[in-house]
Amino acid sequence: MSSVKHPLLLLIFFFLLGLGSLFTGLLFGSVDIPIPGIIDVLLSPVDSIPHQIIWQLRLPRVSAAFACGGLLALAGALLQVLLRNPLADPYILGVSGGAAVGALLAMLLGWGLVLTNLASLAGALTAIAIVFGLSFRVGDWNLYRLLLTGVVLSAGCTALTTLILTLAPARDIKGMLFWLMGDISRAEELAPAWAMLIIVTALSMLFSGSLNVLSLGQMKAKTLGVAVLPLQIGIYFCASLATVSALMVAGAIGFVGLIVPHAVRLLGVNDFRWLLPLSVLSGGSFLTLADTLARTLWAPQQLPVGVLTALLGVPMLLMLLSRKH
Repeated sequence: MSSVKHPLLLLIFFFLLGLGSLFTGLLFGSVDIPIPGIIDVLLSPVDSIPHQIIWQLRLPRVSAAFACGGLLALAGALLQVLLRNPLADPYILGVSGGAAVGALLAMLLGWGLVLTNLASLAGALTAIAIVFGLSFRVGDWNLYRLLLTGVVLSAGCTALTTLILTLAPARDIKGMLFWLMGDISRAEELAPAWAMLIIVTALSMLFSGSLNVLSLGQMKAKTLGVAVLPLQIGIYFCASLATVSALMVAGAIGFVGLIVPHAVRLLGVNDFRWLLPLSVLSGGSFLTLADTLARTLWAPQQLPVGVLTALLGVPMLLMLLSRKH
């Protein structure tokens, strides 16, 4: 039930916007490389300083930003239909809090990047298991209990995070704050994030018809023959895996999973066959452009990208909400 007349045109527009955001990320940086030079570097394998800047620095970063933005937007769209709340975001169920506790604890102990990522992953997976275990009963899954468990767990993780920041030495505070506010500059392995983005998007698109029915309500979905409980469990774990993958890439970047799917809906798209790919493309574009601003706006000082996503997202959402239609 998309209410726009030509959603395919909207999809083409957002696809072109995604390509434009990636190229914009390649264009801006501390070293000025003109547009013909970037095109030549992308098409030519000749080793040079611009070639190293593009292929080793800027391209991995914009790719990480796009994958992370797409994952967060996809997770937000899935959780919004699961919880039947257009203001749900990927971090509402405590995944980010668990990851933050693991990552900051590893930083406090002086562990390296690999161990920090593993600790973050362990914290996120622990949070997922706790929320699911406490909210699920055989043959029954109460979404109110799920939401309440996630909120309580998030509050507990916030308290632990504050305690770790209080105990941490001054030299480690900045790195911890950048993780909490999002830092794409530390992204290294991009293949797992892109693989997870493709897999979760494909799985979600496969069940997009069932998601449309589920958005009408559980009773309506059961009446129309949808296996509601397995679908809800699948949505939960798909959204959780997408969120964890984004956290592994760039830490906790807020607002993307909230603003992007909601903005796409406000554009008149409610059919999940279009909503999901549009959310992925617009989320990737939004975070890529935000990260480009974060590393160029105050150069050579780099700003936390999470701050930019909030500063850009708040007025965008307010503007969309102010529309009469």
